[in-house]
Amino acid sequence: MEEIHPRDASQVRLAFRTGYLGERFFGSQVQAGARTVEGEFVAACLRMDLFSSFRDGRFQAAGRTDRGVNARSQIFSFSTQYPDRAVAAMNWQLPPDIWVTGFARVDPAFNPRHQAKNRTYRYCFSEPDLDVQAMDSASRRFEGSHDFSLFARIEGKDPVRNVLSSKVFVEQGYAVFEVTAESFLWHMVRNMASSLLLVGTGTETDEMIRSRLNGDRTGRISPAPPEGLVLWDIGSDVQFLPLGLDPRTGKDLLKRRLYHRRMSLMLDSILDE
Repeated sequence: MEEIHPRDASQVRLAFRTGYLGERFFGSQVQAGARTVEGEFVAACLRMDLFSSFRDGRFQAAGRTDRGVNARSQIFSFSTQYPDRAVAAMNWQLPPDIWVTGFARVDPAFNPRHQAKNRTYRYCFSEPDLDVQAMDSASRRFEGSHDFSLFARIEGKDPVRNVLSSKVFVEQGYAVFEVTAESFLWHMVRNMASSLLLVGTGTETDEMIRSRLNGDRTGRISPAPPEGLVLWDIGSDVQFLPLGLDPRTGKDLLKRRLYHRRMSLMLDSILDE
């Protein structure tokens, strides 16, 4: 029988519900020589001496996001001998563009990727005067099990995905595309968003979406810009306890919000003249 190391015997596995702004990251997954979300999260853990290395802590994520993509509810998990320290200090150790909103003690074998039941993304369109009703109707074409070869970079993976729900609605004056699936392919949501934008501007009808799902390569599409995409939710059985933002992070997010609002008003006034 394999001997259990004393450190392993006393470790606790934690899961953290995490949000971040993607504009200053080269994606979420650790990359040598690049600023990433996982890299910053692990660095914060190392500063707190929660574990000695990525492997030592068995650090895992529920999914990965590309450069520039944001998250409201990513899940990171790791094992440590110091769970109370991790919970108390995590938001103080993370940079202002990453924050934790909840935590949970989970089973020692917990893997957030494998135990995620589904994932929900939102894509926020900035374009004005879109036909949201047509976009919403077209988005229903995605629901069910389809071959998404023409909506993603396949890279040898099974192109069939099961979309549980898909809709477009208006929030704070802008069109928002929300889609939930058991899993997604690379660039899948951003390509879906591009197709819906063409419908919203009247450039295409929802028949083009049906045709692409059936393999018609007429009219190639490119992924929508990453900054509009948000990993909105990870469906899981984990019951997270709430964690508040530290004042520094809250102040930084408010500052960014006010800055972008001011820039938007300024540009509106310039363009309206």
